[in-house]
Amino acid sequence: MSKLGRLNRGETNIDFLKWWKIGIAISVFLMVVSVGSLLTRGLNLGIDFEGGVSWEVSAPGVSVEETRVALEAVGEGSAKIQIVGTDIIRVQGPESTIEHTAEVTKALAELADTDPANISFSTVGASWGGDVTKSAIRALVFFFIAILIYLSIRLELRMAVAALVAVFHDVLISVGVYSVFQFEVTPGTVIAFLTILGYSIYDTIVVDDKIIENERLVGQSGRLTYGQMTSLSMNQVLLRSINTTVVSLLPVIALLVVGAGIMGAVTLEEFSIALTVGLLAGAYSSIFVAAPILVWLKEHQSKFKVIRERLQSQGVDVSHAAPRVDLVGAGVATATSVGSSATEAIGSTTGAAPTVAPSGVIPPRPRKNQRKR
Repeated sequence: MSKLGRLNRGETNIDFLKWWKIGIAISVFLMVVSVGSLLTRGLNLGIDFEGGVSWEVSAPGVSVEETRVALEAVGEGSAKIQIVGTDIIRVQGPESTIEHTAEVTKALAELADTDPANISFSTVGASWGGDVTKSAIRALVFFFIAILIYLSIRLELRMAVAALVAVFHDVLISVGVYSVFQFEVTPGTVIAFLTILGYSIYDTIVVDDKIIENERLVGQSGRLTYGQMTSLSMNQVLLRSINTTVVSLLPVIALLVVGAGIMGAVTLEEFSIALTVGLLAGAYSSIFVAAPILVWLKEHQSKFKVIRERLQSQGVDVSHAAPRVDLVGAGVATATSVGSSATEAIGSTTGAAPTVAPSGVIPPRPRKNQRKR
């Protein structure tokens, strides 16, 4: 069967125990870069957070450099200047007096060869921007607390902790991308970040449900370590994670290409960039962050620690995933590999013939043949 066919049937045999080490190293590197950029470059906060005055005018053929030269005459040479869409010039500066605002408006009207009445401008107070920032932080804290309580009840505390670490990872990397590339942070960006949190939690719960199911089937039998059982679970839900990510990304990419690229809708661009980065980070973290952290937490439990130590004493390489194991029906685990290495990995006796690992279900006692009297 082809690799795509095995993926479609959930029969891949990827050694996630090996790839988790690489994934964690990549995540640590990305988080260090994100923190470093936030400390040195900061975020490019929009006017809604910093406060100030924003002007917009239609000026076909006028460049950013020409606009800056024209604004230097009225003391706004350091203002933030953007070209929105194809011909809209947007200028953002700090709060100023009514007279100074009128001077900037006149300078832009002369530059665009239009009437000052055709220039739109808006003023946002710094206090309002501070309130928006505090509200966003408050919503984020409440989200973490609510998710921690819900997942602790729905799953278990260790899974909740691993899921929240993955969510924190996603948010930090998403914010880091905005800091590194100096994308403007607006209320639309904050909404996208909050949307990312929900997606990341959903993808992690899908994986955790499969882990719990397999834990009931083979985890307690002592024939696989918790890490090997989790690697098996990841192989079984890998296609679902990929499909969920692809289906979620398609409309977001459409927003980015059509809405922002073709139609020039800046709000859609701010929203879709954050969602694209967050969705990719969420899919990555559910496999390479939440899962290995959960394994590390669970294998410190005494029952799973004993299983690991016993398998190590039997010569089993617990640093790698076991050979492909299929769970059939009520929990019968069968190994597809033949030979001593496969039978050792599932805890059975060595031999040349394939073996079937017991599932923990006691078979019915055979009836004795009795003679009729």
